[in-house]
Amino acid sequence: MEAEMRRGRSGGFTLIELLVVMGIVSALIAVALPRYAAYRANAFDTRAEIDLRSVAMAEEAYFLAHERYLSCSASTCAQLPGIQKLSEGVSLSIQASDTNFRGTASHPKGSGRVFSWDSALGGLVE
Repeated sequence: MEAEMRRGRSGGFTLIELLVVMGIVSALIAVALPRYAAYRANAFDTRAEIDLRSVAMAEEAYFLAHERYLSCSASTCAQLPGIQKLSEGVSLSIQASDTNFRGTASHPKGSGRVFSWDSALGGLVE
């Protein structure tokens, strides 16, 4: 009977085993969290770059119809053909002349990278 009682108690985890598992899980979280933050910042940067590319293509369509480019910022770029709304939080600005335009885009939750577009140079400026 005493052997049965011992065997019944040994079915659970000891405090040491639980602490070891919690330590391993904590170490995995400590490694994964910064990597997740970097992926998230990269996603916001990609949003800004895609919005800039979309507005640049819309500027070219606007130029075909009006023979000039349109200066705009994030909220006023909806006047361009095909642009209904930009991604939330993207800071975008286009400075245009009659023959070319320059634009910049960034996202405050991104890595801090600012994307630039120059139509005179042929597109995205690295």
